[in-house]
Amino acid sequence: MSVKLFEMDIQSVKLRFDIVGNSKQLEQAINIALQVAPTDLSVLITGESGVGKEVFPQIIHQFGSRKHGAYIAVNCGAIPEGTIDSELFGHEKGSFTGAHEARKGYFEVADGGTIFLDEVAEMPLATQARLLRVLESGEFIRVGSSKTQKTNVRVVAATNVDVQEAVYAGKFREDLYYRLNTVPIKVLPLRQRKEDILLLFRRFCVSFSEKFRIPVIELSEDAERVLVNYRWPGNIRQLKNVAEQMSIIEKDRMIDRDTLLKYLPNDAMSSDLPVIYRGHSKNVSENFERELIYNFLSDLKRDVNDLKGLVSEIIKHGNISPEFIRKASDLTHSDVPSQRFSDAYDATIIPTPSQEIENYDFEEHDYEETVALDQSLSVQKAEKDLIIRALEKHDGKRKMAAQELGFSERTLYRKIKEYNIT
Repeated sequence: MSVKLFEMDIQSVKLRFDIVGNSKQLEQAINIALQVAPTDLSVLITGESGVGKEVFPQIIHQFGSRKHGAYIAVNCGAIPEGTIDSELFGHEKGSFTGAHEARKGYFEVADGGTIFLDEVAEMPLATQARLLRVLESGEFIRVGSSKTQKTNVRVVAATNVDVQEAVYAGKFREDLYYRLNTVPIKVLPLRQRKEDILLLFRRFCVSFSEKFRIPVIELSEDAERVLVNYRWPGNIRQLKNVAEQMSIIEKDRMIDRDTLLKYLPNDAMSSDLPVIYRGHSKNVSENFERELIYNFLSDLKRDVNDLKGLVSEIIKHGNISPEFIRKASDLTHSDVPSQRFSDAYDATIIPTPSQEIENYDFEEHDYEETVALDQSLSVQKAEKDLIIRALEKHDGKRKMAAQELGFSERTLYRKIKEYNIT
Protein backbone atom coordinates (compact mmCIF):
# COMPACT_ATOMS: atom_id res chain seq x y z
CA MET A 1 0.00 0.00 0.00
CA SER A 2 2.82 2.40 0.90
CA VAL A 3 4.58 1.63 -2.39
CA LYS A 4 1.41 2.47 -4.36
CA LEU A 5 0.97 5.67 -2.34
CA PHE A 6 4.58 6.60 -3.08
CA GLU A 7 4.06 6.01 -6.80
CA MET A 8 0.89 8.13 -6.73
CA ASP A 9 2.72 10.97 -4.98
CA ILE A 10 5.56 10.88 -7.52
CA GLN A 11 3.16 10.84 -10.46
CA SER A 12 1.10 13.70 -9.05
CA VAL A 13 4.24 15.77 -8.54
CA LYS A 14 5.32 15.09 -12.13
CA LEU A 15 1.96 16.19 -13.45
CA ARG A 16 1.82 19.29 -11.27
CA PHE A 17 5.31 20.53 -12.13
CA ASP A 18 5.39 19.24 -15.71
CA ILE A 19 8.25 16.81 -15.06
CA VAL A 20 8.87 14.23 -17.81
CA GLY A 21 10.84 11.06 -17.11
CA ASN A 22 10.58 7.63 -15.52
CA SER A 23 14.19 6.96 -14.52
CA LYS A 24 14.80 5.77 -10.97
CA GLN A 25 17.37 8.51 -10.39
CA LEU A 26 14.87 11.22 -11.26
CA GLU A 27 12.17 9.73 -9.04
CA GLN A 28 14.66 9.38 -6.19
CA ALA A 29 15.53 13.09 -6.43
CA ILE A 30 11.81 13.99 -6.38
CA ASN A 31 11.28 11.75 -3.35
CA ILE A 32 14.11 13.46 -1.41
CA ALA A 33 12.59 16.86 -2.22
CA LEU A 34 9.20 15.69 -0.91
CA GLN A 35 10.71 14.30 2.29
CA VAL A 36 12.70 17.44 3.11
CA ALA A 37 9.93 19.88 2.13
CA PRO A 38 8.10 19.89 5.55
CA THR A 39 11.35 20.79 7.34
CA ASP A 40 13.35 24.02 7.33
CA LEU A 41 16.63 22.35 6.45
CA SER A 42 18.90 23.94 3.86
CA VAL A 43 19.13 22.04 0.58
CA LEU A 44 21.90 22.06 -2.03
CA ILE A 45 20.93 20.86 -5.50
CA THR A 46 23.81 19.86 -7.79
CA GLY A 47 23.88 18.84 -11.42
CA GLU A 48 25.09 19.93 -14.83
CA SER A 49 23.67 22.95 -16.57
CA GLY A 50 20.34 22.26 -18.24
CA VAL A 51 19.25 19.20 -16.23
CA GLY A 52 16.24 20.97 -14.69
CA LYS A 53 17.48 21.81 -11.17
CA GLU A 54 15.14 24.80 -10.93
CA VAL A 55 12.01 22.63 -10.49
CA PHE A 56 13.15 21.08 -7.20
CA PRO A 57 13.13 24.32 -5.11
CA GLN A 58 9.54 24.83 -6.29
CA ILE A 59 8.60 21.32 -5.11
CA ILE A 60 10.24 21.97 -1.73
CA HIS A 61 8.45 25.31 -1.36
CA GLN A 62 4.99 24.13 -2.47
CA PHE A 63 4.99 21.01 -0.27
CA GLY A 64 6.42 22.78 2.78
CA SER A 65 4.94 24.90 5.55
CA ARG A 66 6.04 28.10 3.76
CA LYS A 67 3.95 27.53 0.63
CA HIS A 68 1.82 30.60 1.41
CA GLY A 69 4.91 32.76 1.79
CA ALA A 70 6.99 34.40 -0.92
CA TYR A 71 9.15 32.39 -3.31
CA ILE A 72 12.06 34.28 -4.87
CA ALA A 73 14.55 32.79 -7.32
CA VAL A 74 17.89 34.60 -7.62
CA ASN A 75 20.55 33.88 -10.25
CA CYS A 76 23.73 34.73 -8.36
CA GLY A 77 25.87 34.38 -11.46
CA ALA A 78 23.91 37.08 -13.31
CA ILE A 79 24.29 39.79 -10.63
CA PRO A 80 27.47 41.94 -10.78
CA GLU A 81 29.80 41.60 -7.81
CA GLY A 82 29.41 45.26 -6.89
CA THR A 83 25.62 45.10 -6.51
CA ILE A 84 24.91 41.56 -5.27
CA ASP A 85 25.05 42.56 -1.58
CA SER A 86 22.51 45.29 -2.25
CA GLU A 87 20.26 42.89 -4.19
CA LEU A 88 20.30 40.24 -1.47
CA PHE A 89 20.37 42.32 1.72
CA GLY A 90 19.16 45.77 0.62
CA HIS A 91 20.78 49.19 1.08
CA GLU A 92 20.22 52.55 2.75
CA LYS A 93 19.75 55.84 0.97
CA GLY A 94 23.08 57.37 -0.06
CA SER A 95 25.08 54.23 0.79
CA PHE A 96 26.66 54.31 -2.69
CA THR A 97 26.44 56.26 -5.93
CA GLY A 98 22.95 55.90 -7.37
CA ALA A 99 21.33 54.87 -4.06
CA HIS A 100 18.73 57.65 -4.13
CA GLU A 101 16.44 55.87 -1.70
CA ALA A 102 16.45 52.91 0.71
CA ARG A 103 15.68 49.51 -0.78
CA LYS A 104 14.73 46.13 0.64
CA GLY A 105 16.79 43.09 -0.32
CA TYR A 106 15.53 39.66 -1.30
CA PHE A 107 16.08 38.22 2.19
CA GLU A 108 13.90 40.94 3.65
CA VAL A 109 11.17 40.59 1.01
CA ALA A 110 11.12 36.77 1.28
CA ASP A 111 10.72 36.81 5.08
CA GLY A 112 8.55 33.81 5.98
CA GLY A 113 9.04 32.23 2.57
CA THR A 114 11.72 30.55 0.45
CA ILE A 115 14.64 32.00 -1.47
CA PHE A 116 16.29 29.97 -4.23
CA LEU A 117 19.95 30.88 -4.86
CA ASP A 118 20.82 29.53 -8.28
CA GLU A 119 24.52 29.29 -9.27
CA VAL A 120 25.46 29.92 -5.65
CA ALA A 121 29.10 28.98 -6.32
CA GLU A 122 29.44 32.19 -8.38
CA MET A 123 28.81 34.29 -5.28
CA PRO A 124 31.76 36.48 -4.11
CA LEU A 125 33.52 35.42 -0.91
CA ALA A 126 32.45 38.56 0.96
CA THR A 127 28.81 37.88 0.10
CA GLN A 128 29.27 34.24 1.14
CA ALA A 129 30.21 35.45 4.63
CA ARG A 130 27.00 37.51 4.81
CA LEU A 131 24.95 34.53 3.61
CA LEU A 132 26.52 32.28 6.24
CA ARG A 133 25.43 34.71 8.95
CA VAL A 134 21.85 34.62 7.66
CA LEU A 135 21.84 30.82 7.67
CA GLU A 136 23.28 30.55 11.17
CA SER A 137 21.48 33.36 13.01
CA GLY A 138 18.86 34.74 10.62
CA GLU A 139 20.55 38.15 10.84
CA PHE A 140 21.67 40.54 8.10
CA ILE A 141 22.68 44.17 7.70
CA ARG A 142 21.72 46.43 4.82
CA VAL A 143 24.52 47.99 2.80
CA GLY A 144 25.36 51.35 4.35
CA SER A 145 23.63 50.55 7.64
CA SER A 146 24.81 49.46 11.07
CA LYS A 147 21.45 48.13 12.20
CA THR A 148 21.03 44.35 12.42
CA GLN A 149 17.76 42.98 11.06
CA LYS A 150 16.13 39.58 11.39
CA THR A 151 14.66 37.37 8.69
CA ASN A 152 13.06 33.94 8.68
CA VAL A 153 13.83 32.54 5.26
CA ARG A 154 14.38 29.02 4.01
CA VAL A 155 17.36 28.81 1.65
CA VAL A 156 17.58 26.35 -1.23
CA ALA A 157 20.74 26.62 -3.35
CA ALA A 158 21.85 25.09 -6.64
CA THR A 159 25.05 24.93 -8.65
CA ASN A 160 26.45 23.19 -11.69
CA VAL A 161 30.08 23.18 -10.47
CA ASP A 162 31.88 20.80 -8.14
CA VAL A 163 31.61 22.75 -4.88
CA GLN A 164 34.23 20.63 -3.12
CA GLU A 165 36.77 21.53 -5.80
CA ALA A 166 35.77 25.19 -5.42
CA VAL A 167 36.41 24.85 -1.67
CA TYR A 168 39.88 23.36 -2.30
CA ALA A 169 40.61 26.18 -4.77
CA GLY A 170 39.64 28.80 -2.17
CA LYS A 171 36.69 30.05 -4.23
CA PHE A 172 33.96 28.86 -1.86
CA ARG A 173 33.80 28.91 1.92
CA GLU A 174 33.98 25.44 3.43
CA ASP A 175 31.72 26.34 6.37
CA LEU A 176 29.08 27.70 3.99
CA TYR A 177 29.28 24.56 1.88
CA TYR A 178 28.51 22.31 4.86
CA ARG A 179 25.77 24.68 6.02
CA LEU A 180 24.05 24.62 2.63
CA ASN A 181 24.64 20.93 2.02
CA THR A 182 22.51 19.76 4.94
CA VAL A 183 20.39 17.77 2.49
CA PRO A 184 21.97 17.18 -0.94
CA ILE A 185 19.94 16.47 -4.07
CA LYS A 186 21.85 15.38 -7.17
CA VAL A 187 20.15 15.63 -10.56
CA LEU A 188 21.86 13.34 -13.07
CA PRO A 189 22.54 14.38 -16.69
CA LEU A 190 20.54 12.94 -19.57
CA ARG A 191 23.32 10.56 -20.65
CA GLN A 192 22.92 8.77 -17.31
CA ARG A 193 19.16 8.40 -17.64
CA LYS A 194 18.76 7.56 -21.30
CA GLU A 195 15.28 6.14 -20.83
CA ASP A 196 14.02 9.70 -20.40
CA ILE A 197 15.45 11.11 -23.63
CA LEU A 198 12.77 9.86 -26.05
CA LEU A 199 9.98 10.80 -23.62
CA LEU A 200 11.28 14.35 -23.32
CA PHE A 201 11.84 14.70 -27.06
CA ARG A 202 8.29 13.56 -27.90
CA ARG A 203 6.88 15.88 -25.28
CA PHE A 204 8.74 18.84 -26.75
CA CYS A 205 7.64 17.94 -30.28
CA VAL A 206 3.98 17.78 -29.24
CA SER A 207 4.30 21.10 -27.41
CA PHE A 208 5.83 22.85 -30.44
CA SER A 209 3.23 21.28 -32.71
CA GLU A 210 0.47 22.85 -30.65
CA LYS A 211 2.30 26.14 -30.31
CA PHE A 212 3.04 26.60 -34.03
CA ARG A 213 0.03 24.64 -35.29
CA ILE A 214 2.05 22.21 -37.36
CA PRO A 215 2.10 18.38 -37.58
CA VAL A 216 4.20 16.56 -35.00
CA ILE A 217 7.59 15.34 -36.19
CA GLU A 218 8.58 11.71 -35.66
CA LEU A 219 11.88 9.85 -35.65
CA SER A 220 12.93 6.75 -37.56
CA GLU A 221 14.47 3.86 -35.62
CA ASP A 222 17.99 4.83 -36.68
CA ALA A 223 17.35 8.42 -35.64
CA GLU A 224 16.05 7.28 -32.25
CA ARG A 225 19.25 5.32 -31.65
CA VAL A 226 21.35 8.38 -32.47
CA LEU A 227 19.18 10.53 -30.21
CA VAL A 228 19.51 8.15 -27.25
CA ASN A 229 23.25 7.47 -27.66
CA TYR A 230 24.27 11.11 -28.04
CA ARG A 231 25.88 12.53 -24.87
CA TRP A 232 23.75 15.73 -24.74
CA PRO A 233 26.28 18.03 -23.03
CA GLY A 234 23.57 20.71 -22.86
CA ASN A 235 21.11 18.19 -21.38
CA ILE A 236 17.37 19.01 -21.47
CA ARG A 237 17.95 22.55 -22.70
CA GLN A 238 19.89 21.31 -25.73
CA LEU A 239 17.38 18.53 -26.44
CA LYS A 240 14.52 21.04 -26.40
CA ASN A 241 16.43 23.35 -28.72
CA VAL A 242 17.01 20.56 -31.27
CA ALA A 243 13.35 19.50 -31.14
CA GLU A 244 12.23 23.09 -31.73
CA GLN A 245 14.59 23.64 -34.66
CA MET A 246 13.52 20.48 -36.47
CA SER A 247 9.83 21.14 -35.78
CA ILE A 248 10.07 24.53 -37.51
CA ILE A 249 12.65 23.95 -40.27
CA GLU A 250 12.04 20.41 -41.55
CA LYS A 251 9.22 19.99 -44.06
CA ASP A 252 9.27 16.20 -43.91
CA ARG A 253 7.66 15.17 -40.62
CA MET A 254 9.58 11.86 -40.52
CA ILE A 255 13.12 12.61 -39.35
CA ASP A 256 15.76 10.08 -40.40
CA ARG A 257 19.25 9.57 -39.01
CA ASP A 258 21.04 11.84 -41.50
CA THR A 259 18.60 14.68 -40.95
CA LEU A 260 19.00 14.46 -37.17
CA LEU A 261 22.78 14.50 -37.44
CA LYS A 262 22.61 17.90 -39.16
CA TYR A 263 21.34 19.38 -35.88
CA LEU A 264 24.04 17.76 -33.75
CA PRO A 265 27.76 18.57 -33.50
CA ASN A 266 30.10 16.91 -35.99
CA ASP A 267 31.37 14.45 -33.38
CA ALA A 268 27.87 13.18 -32.54
CA MET A 269 28.59 9.63 -33.71
CA SER A 270 31.59 9.30 -31.41
CA SER A 271 30.20 11.40 -28.58
CA ASP A 272 29.12 8.39 -26.51
CA LEU A 273 32.64 7.00 -26.26
CA PRO A 274 34.38 7.13 -22.86
CA VAL A 275 36.01 10.45 -22.13
CA ILE A 276 39.77 10.33 -21.58
CA TYR A 277 40.96 12.72 -18.93
CA ARG A 278 44.25 14.32 -19.96
CA GLY A 279 44.68 16.78 -17.15
CA HIS A 280 48.05 15.39 -15.99
CA SER A 281 49.17 13.48 -19.10
CA LYS A 282 52.22 15.70 -19.60
CA ASN A 283 53.53 15.20 -16.07
CA VAL A 284 52.89 11.46 -16.19
CA SER A 285 54.71 11.19 -19.51
CA GLU A 286 57.72 13.17 -18.25
CA ASN A 287 57.96 11.18 -15.04
CA PHE A 288 57.61 7.92 -16.95
CA GLU A 289 60.45 8.82 -19.31
CA ARG A 290 62.63 9.82 -16.37
CA GLU A 291 61.99 6.47 -14.72
CA LEU A 292 62.82 4.58 -17.90
CA ILE A 293 66.07 6.49 -18.31
CA TYR A 294 66.98 5.94 -14.68
CA ASN A 295 66.30 2.20 -14.94
CA PHE A 296 68.29 2.01 -18.16
CA LEU A 297 71.29 3.75 -16.65
CA SER A 298 71.10 1.67 -13.48
CA ASP A 299 70.98 -1.61 -15.43
CA LEU A 300 73.77 -0.50 -17.72
CA LYS A 301 75.98 0.48 -14.81
CA ARG A 302 75.35 -2.85 -13.09
CA ASP A 303 76.13 -4.79 -16.28
CA VAL A 304 79.34 -2.88 -16.89
CA ASN A 305 80.46 -3.44 -13.30
CA ASP A 306 79.78 -7.18 -13.70
CA LEU A 307 81.78 -7.24 -16.90
CA LYS A 308 84.64 -5.35 -15.30
CA GLY A 309 84.73 -7.96 -12.57
CA LEU A 310 84.85 -10.80 -15.08
CA VAL A 311 87.60 -9.14 -17.11
CA SER A 312 89.55 -8.58 -13.91
CA GLU A 313 89.24 -12.30 -13.15
CA ILE A 314 90.65 -13.19 -16.57
CA ILE A 315 93.58 -10.81 -16.14
CA LYS A 316 94.43 -12.32 -12.77
CA HIS A 317 94.06 -16.01 -13.63
CA GLY A 318 94.87 -15.96 -17.34
CA ASN A 319 92.17 -18.40 -18.38
CA ILE A 320 88.78 -18.20 -20.09
CA SER A 321 86.03 -20.02 -18.25
CA PRO A 322 82.75 -21.01 -19.95
CA GLU A 323 80.88 -19.18 -17.19
CA PHE A 324 82.67 -15.98 -18.11
CA ILE A 325 81.85 -16.37 -21.80
CA ARG A 326 78.16 -16.99 -21.06
CA LYS A 327 77.95 -13.90 -18.85
CA ALA A 328 79.77 -11.76 -21.41
CA SER A 329 77.41 -12.96 -24.12
CA ASP A 330 74.39 -12.21 -21.96
CA LEU A 331 75.61 -8.70 -21.31
CA THR A 332 76.30 -7.87 -24.95
CA HIS A 333 73.39 -9.59 -26.71
CA SER A 334 70.53 -11.24 -24.88
CA ASP A 335 70.18 -8.67 -22.10
CA VAL A 336 71.16 -5.35 -23.61
CA PRO A 337 69.80 -2.54 -21.39
CA SER A 338 68.97 -0.39 -24.40
CA GLN A 339 66.66 -3.12 -25.70
CA ARG A 340 64.91 -3.34 -22.34
CA PHE A 341 64.52 0.44 -22.46
CA SER A 342 62.93 0.27 -25.91
CA ASP A 343 60.60 -2.57 -24.88
CA ALA A 344 59.48 -0.69 -21.76
CA TYR A 345 58.93 2.51 -23.68
CA ASP A 346 56.69 0.71 -26.19
CA ALA A 347 54.58 -0.82 -23.42
CA THR A 348 50.96 0.25 -23.28
CA ILE A 349 50.71 0.32 -19.49
CA ILE A 350 52.47 3.27 -17.89
CA PRO A 351 53.68 2.57 -14.32
CA THR A 352 53.30 5.19 -11.63
CA PRO A 353 56.64 6.92 -10.96
CA SER A 354 58.08 5.93 -7.62
CA GLN A 355 59.15 8.41 -4.99
CA GLU A 356 62.74 7.34 -5.58
CA ILE A 357 62.54 8.52 -9.18
CA GLU A 358 60.81 11.74 -8.22
CA ASN A 359 63.74 12.61 -5.91
CA TYR A 360 66.49 11.38 -8.24
CA ASP A 361 69.06 14.06 -9.07
CA PHE A 362 70.07 13.41 -12.66
CA GLU A 363 72.57 16.28 -12.81
CA GLU A 364 74.49 14.85 -9.88
CA HIS A 365 74.95 11.52 -11.66
CA ASP A 366 75.44 12.77 -15.23
CA TYR A 367 79.22 12.30 -15.21
CA GLU A 368 79.12 8.87 -13.56
CA GLU A 369 76.50 7.51 -15.95
CA THR A 370 78.34 8.95 -18.98
CA VAL A 371 81.44 7.03 -17.94
CA ALA A 372 79.33 3.87 -17.64
CA LEU A 373 78.04 4.40 -21.18
CA ASP A 374 81.59 4.82 -22.51
CA GLN A 375 82.68 1.66 -20.75
CA SER A 376 79.82 -0.31 -22.29
CA LEU A 377 81.19 0.38 -25.78
CA SER A 378 84.18 -1.87 -25.04
CA VAL A 379 82.01 -4.91 -24.19
CA GLN A 380 81.74 -6.15 -27.79
CA LYS A 381 85.45 -5.60 -28.32
CA ALA A 382 86.17 -7.76 -25.26
CA GLU A 383 84.00 -10.57 -26.66
CA LYS A 384 85.73 -10.35 -30.02
CA ASP A 385 89.17 -10.63 -28.34
CA LEU A 386 88.00 -13.66 -26.33
CA ILE A 387 86.79 -15.42 -29.48
CA ILE A 388 90.12 -14.73 -31.23
CA ARG A 389 92.07 -16.10 -28.26
CA ALA A 390 89.94 -19.23 -28.14
CA LEU A 391 90.42 -19.84 -31.89
CA GLU A 392 94.19 -19.31 -31.56
CA LYS A 393 94.33 -21.69 -28.60
CA HIS A 394 92.70 -24.48 -30.63
CA ASP A 395 94.48 -23.69 -33.90
CA GLY A 396 91.36 -22.36 -35.57
CA LYS A 397 89.22 -25.40 -34.78
CA ARG A 398 85.79 -23.84 -34.40
CA LYS A 399 84.11 -26.81 -32.74
CA MET A 400 86.59 -26.97 -29.86
CA ALA A 401 86.70 -23.18 -29.53
CA ALA A 402 82.91 -23.04 -29.39
CA GLN A 403 82.79 -25.67 -26.63
CA GLU A 404 85.25 -23.71 -24.51
CA LEU A 405 83.40 -20.46 -25.14
CA GLY A 406 80.03 -22.03 -24.25
CA PHE A 407 78.58 -21.39 -27.74
CA SER A 408 77.11 -23.67 -30.30
CA GLU A 409 79.29 -24.01 -33.39
CA ARG A 410 76.60 -22.23 -35.40
CA THR A 411 76.58 -19.26 -32.98
CA LEU A 412 80.35 -19.05 -33.10
CA TYR A 413 80.28 -18.99 -36.90
CA ARG A 414 77.75 -16.15 -36.80
CA LYS A 415 79.87 -14.14 -34.34
CA ILE A 416 83.01 -14.68 -36.44
CA LYS A 417 81.17 -13.27 -39.42
CA GLU A 418 79.68 -10.47 -37.33
CA TYR A 419 83.05 -9.38 -35.96
CA ASN A 420 84.80 -9.96 -39.30
CA ILE A 421 87.37 -12.29 -37.71
CA THR A 422 89.84 -13.78 -40.23
